[in-house]
Amino acid sequence: MDALVTKATGALAGAAVGDALGGAAEGNTPDAIQERYDGFITGIVPPFLEDWRNARPIAPYHKGDGHVTDDTLMTTALVDVYDTVRDHLDAYAIADHLVPLLIGDKRWIPEFESEGLLLHRIFLAEKWLVARLHYGHIDPREAGVGNIVNCGATMYVAPIGIVNAGAPEAAYAEAIDVAGAHQSSYGREAAGVYAAAVAEAMRPGASVADVVDTALRLAKDGTRDAIDAVVEAASGISDWRGGLGVLRAAVTPFDTVGPNYRQPARDARIPSRTKSIEELPIALGMLVAAQGDYREAVLGSINYGRDSDSIAVMAGSLAGALDGIDAVPAEWVDGVSEGSRMDITATGSVIASVARDVWAADADRASRTAASRSAFAADLEVA
Repeated sequence: MDALVTKATGALAGAAVGDALGGAAEGNTPDAIQERYDGFITGIVPPFLEDWRNARPIAPYHKGDGHVTDDTLMTTALVDVYDTVRDHLDAYAIADHLVPLLIGDKRWIPEFESEGLLLHRIFLAEKWLVARLHYGHIDPREAGVGNIVNCGATMYVAPIGIVNAGAPEAAYAEAIDVAGAHQSSYGREAAGVYAAAVAEAMRPGASVADVVDTALRLAKDGTRDAIDAVVEAASGISDWRGGLGVLRAAVTPFDTVGPNYRQPARDARIPSRTKSIEELPIALGMLVAAQGDYREAVLGSINYGRDSDSIAVMAGSLAGALDGIDAVPAEWVDGVSEGSRMDITATGSVIASVARDVWAADADRASRTAASRSAFAADLEVA
């Protein structure tokens, strides 16, 4: 593997592993997780609830046992969109290409243990894409307005960071455009910042500090404040096992969901300039606390609980992008691939190929722009 494929595969397989391992713990507190699994989760575990089919009537999903969730299914679908377009994406690409995949393409859904439409697995905040774009015919750039503000658009935009590797500003701008079809407010902002962080992590020689600095430089409003607070708290933690409460306390002033994750507060997930999603700041905090170590960053994210799968997706993709696929434990890659009935390393080479095509197109566009500006300069000299 060349460096681009190694880092791209690390980012996407690293995210899928975090997703699958974190799914079992989702929605629970650290204490409940430790009680259920006789201590911290250290790898692939069975479902938190043994009777998972009947325990959650609204979401009878088989989480655990190495099954990826909607985070990975949406990420893979976005890679497919890139593979079709072979260029930068915008909100219209979501309407023209992603939505048709959601409603017309049957795939293996690990949590269903059967094939099905992605529409039937994604949650209500993601079904919004279909309702607004396919049935409502809303301008894709504005379709995210009115949806609950959450991490839904953030969880699957790592491919945008890979396509814009080494160019975090471009990744931020592209993700903000793409996410406009899905989210608004701090949910859309987090998507931009996360894509930028992945783009920086993809840069050869990048460090954890570089990733954090990039996130802080580009983040706005409550998203920036939350990242700053959590990263500062994480810098004083030498082991996440003793710091879960510290990180939760740091993000609490910016979190709208409230202390009971399964019973959100009445003002939860509404637009705000002072609030933030919880997942991205905590993922960056885990990356800092683990000093970039993939295994520790992901395990910390999983055992934090709450939206543990999405937190682990973000931490895992950043750590995987920094150090490549070799940083992701092989036993986890194999276990998740087997449990989910998909090769979770396959999308890395696909998005790397897309990235090379996009970079060539970018170079051509830049060359034409430079030529135009040179012509203006020549006119000024004649004048």
